Amino acid sequence: MKTGFDNNKYVKIQSEKIKERFKLFDKLYLEVGGKLFDDSHAARILPGFKNDVKISMFKELKDDLEIIFCINAGDIEKNKTRGEYGITYDAEVLNLIRKSKKMGFSVNSVVITLYKNQPSVDKFTKKLNRNGIKTYIHTFTKGYPTDVDTIVSEEGYGANPYVETTKPLILVNAPGPGSGKLATCLSQIYHENKRGVNAGYAKFETFPVWSLPLKHPVNLAYEAATADLKDVNMIDPFHLEKYGTIAINYNRDVEAFPILKNILSKVSKKDIYNSPTDMGVNMVGFCITDNDLVEEASKKEIVRRYYNELNNYKMGLCDEDTYKKIKLLMNELKIDENYLDVIEPALKKKQKEKGKPVIAMKVNRKIITGKQTDLMTPAGTVILNAIKDISKIPDDIYLLSPTVLEPILKLKKEMGVGDRLTLPEVLTALSICSVTNPLAAKALSSLSKLKGAEAHSTYIITGSDKRALKSLKINFTCENEFLEEEL
Repeated sequence: MKTGFDNNKYVKIQSEKIKERFKLFDKLYLEVGGKLFDDSHAARILPGFKNDVKISMFKELKDDLEIIFCINAGDIEKNKTRGEYGITYDAEVLNLIRKSKKMGFSVNSVVITLYKNQPSVDKFTKKLNRNGIKTYIHTFTKGYPTDVDTIVSEEGYGANPYVETTKPLILVNAPGPGSGKLATCLSQIYHENKRGVNAGYAKFETFPVWSLPLKHPVNLAYEAATADLKDVNMIDPFHLEKYGTIAINYNRDVEAFPILKNILSKVSKKDIYNSPTDMGVNMVGFCITDNDLVEEASKKEIVRRYYNELNNYKMGLCDEDTYKKIKLLMNELKIDENYLDVIEPALKKKQKEKGKPVIAMKVNRKIITGKQTDLMTPAGTVILNAIKDISKIPDDIYLLSPTVLEPILKLKKEMGVGDRLTLPEVLTALSICSVTNPLAAKALSSLSKLKGAEAHSTYIITGSDKRALKSLKINFTCENEFLEEEL
């Protein structure tokens, strides 16, 4: 696969930048935006960027850091979910803690922000405490955002409990946006400085990329990814005024900067940052090696986001402004809904099959299709067809033994959970058959080669098929139509 991003260079210069920043303080609270373990958005738009590069980079600093995870009490109450994986924010916090500890990182605690005595939050707090995870409760900061004197006082940040930390670098991360990372950092800096500790703040957020042009597709892809938050990229006016150079930031950081600078100045008794861009340590823009390839990947991601938000609108998860905003970005780049070259073949195949649900997938520059059959869902058939094609197994050879399939189908019908094999069930059956069938084993070994493949479905993929396709790292889009039985 062609790459347009130098991952090794990124690890080197990004690590150096973070080390350079935390040398300015006795203790640095580093707000880490985006995903700590699996930054799949960055991997899709920057071919060559490794999903786990952030956490791999922090491994080099493991002895000097500890992690605080934040979660908004309101998100717990609303059962807010991470769209990419379909799990709730509170479950994701537990997942992040588990992964961090498994990799040998020191997890300090969980800070629950904007607490309002919600019973569901109390239940989650008990769960954390009973599993040996320290928790701290933060309520709304009195005076925020305009009354700085109250914010930086015992009534404001002083009213929050102090999180005891011992390392010079504290990563502050969360399962998603709006979790209170910044407020947690500032509250801690207030407490640290009261204790005579020279504590500082910095932000490590990959997008938007400050060193790329405002309308670069990478930055527009960030706007598409945050369309539901209504984020807008803009030139950092504070940076331009101070340094005479253009840097890109986004509206929320630019709008909040005067207040933030005032708070930081009052908390630490000195001015360090002249612009929101100054606060960041992101070096990703300096590691792009093939701009054309990166622009093309970003345009594809914008189209994927468009289909995703169309589906979310159909399911009642967003309003129409969200997908319409992404459509405007597509118009700006002069691309349309058919930009991905798997979309037209999927629609044509559906027409040919008289309306049957279909998935088309591009594998090794070849379009493979799979339709719904009496035996399998389209996801099961397209993956089976794709790995047979990669393994050069003739199409007329059956890999799944009836003696394996029949009891599975019988059990599904008896339990009332459908009469077709889903993708995970197809792969389970294939793995059983691979014990005695060398061709099945050969096909199964080709699964990893589907990573990064493009696919398009003529219906909204849900449930276990959706989770399995995501696990295989397949980039798929869906027409905004439900299967009749799933509506």
